[in-house]
Amino acid sequence: MSNELEYKYEVEIKSVDKRQTLSKEVKEELKASGLMDEKGKLKIKGVSPKMLKRMKQEFVDCPVLKKEVQFIPCFVCPNFQSRVTGKVLCKGDKL
Repeated sequence: MSNELEYKYEVEIKSVDKRQTLSKEVKEELKASGLMDEKGKLKIKGVSPKMLKRMKQEFVDCPVLKKEVQFIPCFVCPNFQSRVTGKVLCKGDKL
């Protein structure tokens, strides 16, 4: 067994100048999984506030949903494997 992560897609992370707002559905999902407090503040273990701020300005062209998706929902997606030098490793399973 190898230590390599299994992924189907290497998706480039792009960024925008302005902060993007998360949809209501995404916020509910984040709260349910304990990654956001009741006030709507992100709390992701091991991620600095500075990095979170950067993540809020990033997005990917999701190969599974075939549309642009903000990085935060991508990060909490079951397909998300890892983030490596400006790319996301995605399992590519149907959602």
